[in-house]
Amino acid sequence: MRPALSAKRDLSLVEGPISLPTIKTSATAEAGDTKGHFCRPLPSQFRHGGFDYQQIHRQGDFAIYRQTSGGNEHSAAFEIIRIRRREGFHIDDRFVEPAEVYPNSEAWGTDAFTFTDEDLAFSRLWKLA
Repeated sequence: MRPALSAKRDLSLVEGPISLPTIKTSATAEAGDTKGHFCRPLPSQFRHGGFDYQQIHRQGDFAIYRQTSGGNEHSAAFEIIRIRRREGFHIDDRFVEPAEVYPNSEAWGTDAFTFTDEDLAFSRLWKLA
């Protein structure tokens, strides 16, 4: 008489290769432009101008990044951005791939906003998105 298998299944009793079920998903570009082409997505964290940025939420073409200086979480600011995309281009013989871009300083007030309160940042995001 064979011993009963536990709820987690005792794989030591199984002979031969085991094929586990796989979950199939449709193939889509991670960050496609309006024509469906791949473009490099914004990084989820980066450093710029003496600040550390970490994406804490993304919804479509909008995201919130936590901005800190020197790792000081107590003085964090929250930047809401509208993510834009740029086309690929050539520099001499090199091709620079299409990519999502963070708004530049001239876009502040239209494509980007800064808040010192996380709840206010999320509230503004819900209105924009």
